[in-house]
Amino acid sequence: MSNIRVEIELDRPPDEVWAALEQVETHVEWMADAESIRFTTEQRQGVGTTFDCVTRVGPIRLTDVMEITAWDPGRTMGVEHRGVVTGSGAFTLEPLGDSGTRFIWAEELRFPLWLGGPIGEVVGAPILKAIWKRNLARLKAMVEARPRG
Repeated sequence: MSNIRVEIELDRPPDEVWAALEQVETHVEWMADAESIRFTTEQRQGVGTTFDCVTRVGPIRLTDVMEITAWDPGRTMGVEHRGVVTGSGAFTLEPLGDSGTRFIWAEELRFPLWLGGPIGEVVGAPILKAIWKRNLARLKAMVEARPRG
């Protein structure tokens, strides 16, 4: 299993960061590895929402089948991966003072044999970590470009 964790500090309170995060369909705007999101449930937010996310990392393209398993507005969004790659992850928002947020993205992922299995997990973790760090920098720029409040 591959354990990946990245984090960034944003100069906005958790509720403003959550406003960008809760719109799951817009994650493709800040996640460079996410090509498209297609919901497979009527609902678009909250526990039980399911969606397929077409993901590309270099030459590897796959559909990440996900379900939202935790939804605590302003604090946590958890997911379970049920496709080719399996595992779980969460976005966690921690307040920093009166106007900042620490955004933590943590995942535990298992790769199938055709992606190298446990060896692919070891090799892939630093690659995904680098991509996710850039994704969080893009999210930060997007959120901080919005007017406060």
